[in-house]
Amino acid sequence: MAIPLKYNLRSVLVRRVSTLLTVLSIALVVAVTIGVMALATGLETALVSTGDPLNILVRRRGADSELSSLVTRDAWQILRYLPGVKTRPDGEPLASADIVVVINLPRRGSAQGANVTVRGLSPQGMALRPHVRLVAGRMFQPGLREVIVSRRLSERFQQTSLGDRLRFGKGEWTVVGVFDAGQTAFDSEVWTDVNQLASDYNRQFYSSVLLRATDEAAAREIIARVESERRFNLTAEPETEYFREQTRAAGPIKAMGMFIAFILGIGACFAAMNTMYAAVTYRTREIATLRVLGFPRWSILLSFMVESVLLALVGGVIGCLLVLPVNGVTTGTANWQTFSEIAFAFRVTPRLLLAGMIFAILIGLLGGFFPARQAARQTPVLALRQE
Repeated sequence: MAIPLKYNLRSVLVRRVSTLLTVLSIALVVAVTIGVMALATGLETALVSTGDPLNILVRRRGADSELSSLVTRDAWQILRYLPGVKTRPDGEPLASADIVVVINLPRRGSAQGANVTVRGLSPQGMALRPHVRLVAGRMFQPGLREVIVSRRLSERFQQTSLGDRLRFGKGEWTVVGVFDAGQTAFDSEVWTDVNQLASDYNRQFYSSVLLRATDEAAAREIIARVESERRFNLTAEPETEYFREQTRAAGPIKAMGMFIAFILGIGACFAAMNTMYAAVTYRTREIATLRVLGFPRWSILLSFMVESVLLALVGGVIGCLLVLPVNGVTTGTANWQTFSEIAFAFRVTPRLLLAGMIFAILIGLLGGFFPARQAARQTPVLALRQE
């Protein structure tokens, strides 16, 4: 025979203060844990969703990123005309030779700066990234010191609004446009003309080459051709794979989230345990009475476990509600492969919310087991004699 659930609900209402403190402690643990994991999920989403599987990125063999890569101009002229590279109606190959450099910009509302990626594009560079669209201003003109800035960077850094002037290289660059990259890694970049950037930085080489293949079979052939070519010591892979490799930047954030969850979870378990032990002490005679009325030990154990889990569930729901407002909030972190900041948004997904609720239930189970076991072991005669 099981103890009615309304008995637990009434007992919880009697101990309002301790119950509220336990619920809030669990809610904060769940909120912080989901928040940190939403940070890592947002970073991973920004990187994984970047690129097109038919875009082939070519860089120097052994280079971890475009920043440390080198592709000669001779190699560029050969690569763009490889068999399988898609062409425009006018016969021009859909290929772009890019130069990537890093500059330091001050954050808005702060004197502290951060590294930002500047990408020099060939004329076909924008066409190779169709998900990128201008939302304000116009495209930069080749041969001029003009740049377009991602909307997220424009929101986070000084001197990046439409009409502002940035100083890097050999002079000042005018911000003539603002673009949206659809929550991809390109939301962390400033774009300009590759030849003008090469002139300002005295570059006689490119950082990478991006080629659009006609189909998947052609993409495999292009990769095999580049890998087998020994003259230029280059490697090639789908653009999506290159950015997926950079999701390792989310590893430290995830590790931090798990560590925080572990430490705070221990604290929440002790809070739940303390509350349930207090309930056992307060209801000693009630427990004895239940045993005299014929309720078995397992029923009392289950009753206290259910009560602990109910408190945890309420705390989990509150924690999920607390973290929902951060969904979509833009932030940034350092990408140690490119030595620059990557801007992204918190991603509070249904999977994270479910994980938060499961975490709360585990806290309730762990925090309620030992007090519940103590309650089930109460001897009716001894318990009734206690004052």
